[in-house]
Amino acid sequence: MDAPVKRRIVTFLFALPGLWAGVAPAQTNGAGAPIRIGLIAPLSGGSADFGTSMHHGARLAVDEINALGGYLGRPLELVVRDDRAVPDTGLAAAEELVQRERVDFTIGFCNTGVALRALEVFERARHLLMVPCSQGTAVTTRTPPAKSHVFRMAPRDDMNAAALVREIVDRRGLKRVALLADRTGYGEGGLRDLTAQLAQRGLAPVHVARFALGVTSLRDELAQARAAGAEAVVNYTVGPEQAVAVRSRAELGWRVPYFAPWPLSFASVLQQAGPDALEGTLTVQSIIQDAAHERRSTFIARYAKAYPAERPIGSLMAAAQSYDAVHLMLRALFQTRGATDGPALKAALEDLREPYRGVVTTYDKPFDATDHDAFSERMIWLGEWKRGRIVYHDPSDARLSAMIRRKRE
Repeated sequence: MDAPVKRRIVTFLFALPGLWAGVAPAQTNGAGAPIRIGLIAPLSGGSADFGTSMHHGARLAVDEINALGGYLGRPLELVVRDDRAVPDTGLAAAEELVQRERVDFTIGFCNTGVALRALEVFERARHLLMVPCSQGTAVTTRTPPAKSHVFRMAPRDDMNAAALVREIVDRRGLKRVALLADRTGYGEGGLRDLTAQLAQRGLAPVHVARFALGVTSLRDELAQARAAGAEAVVNYTVGPEQAVAVRSRAELGWRVPYFAPWPLSFASVLQQAGPDALEGTLTVQSIIQDAAHERRSTFIARYAKAYPAERPIGSLMAAAQSYDAVHLMLRALFQTRGATDGPALKAALEDLREPYRGVVTTYDKPFDATDHDAFSERMIWLGEWKRGRIVYHDPSDARLSAMIRRKRE
């Protein structure tokens, strides 16, 4: 590990007031049982792009922490399972990690449908689950926060839907909106959130199309949207089907404004659709590759050095949010004095005493007993594909790029 990285992590672990208060010192030989962290992500199949980035982001954080002795001499150990973006596989992975492997806590899930299938395993066992990727609104609203052991460090889909509809209707004045959504839990939830946002403005979609994962063309669905007079299209689906949609739009020669949640930003979409088909399309983001932002540029450089085969990064959001999730959980461990039971970690996360200066943001009281989502609408913006890279769509966002967007003022 190079000196600047080591200095940054040492500062994180040692320089903050109160972090070590009342914590027993580590044994000088570094001995101690590992802190076992479950990790569930789609590492194969169509969602492997952001699943791999999620895994690598968490792994990078674990490796950095272990290089400095882990948690008071106890190394962090990732116990990884591939859910393949299949709900039943994700459920089986959750049961294995919680009931048989008995990991201390779990970081998991990219696909909303997979997360929703497995949530009850964590809630029933009162096992702490930190979700760094899945954005489906129901993931953190199905169980009231007061009773829930599920937390999230990703933008929630009702926030994403609000940002998209605000741009389409409020700023651009477009009222004839077509909605496309896949038939997974992710697509279902996104469609519901978008429809609710339109209804708040007295509008309804002019066309709705549903499709299964694995489709190879969406020309018919888009042609029907065009025939319905759509002035804008929003597509709620994952990376491979985003690529199919923008390719189909290009094949039709239809330059209708195209909007989507974060999967549109995945590197696989660029590889499969090409820069010309993506040009000008917009997507909700929490982080982009921005040289003006020191924390982000440093993280991206370290990530690239650790994982040279993953270039470009499959999903920068997934990588950065999972990296931050590991560091935030370490902070919770210090606050619990090493207790890893779900209720203790839940109580610590709901009242974190010290801010964490993360890659995506500074997490200052990110959770409380009524709110288990670390993100607010203040922390997201629209990115635009320009010449094969994601840039800020709004010039005002670009001007403020060096600023840290916090959950609240």
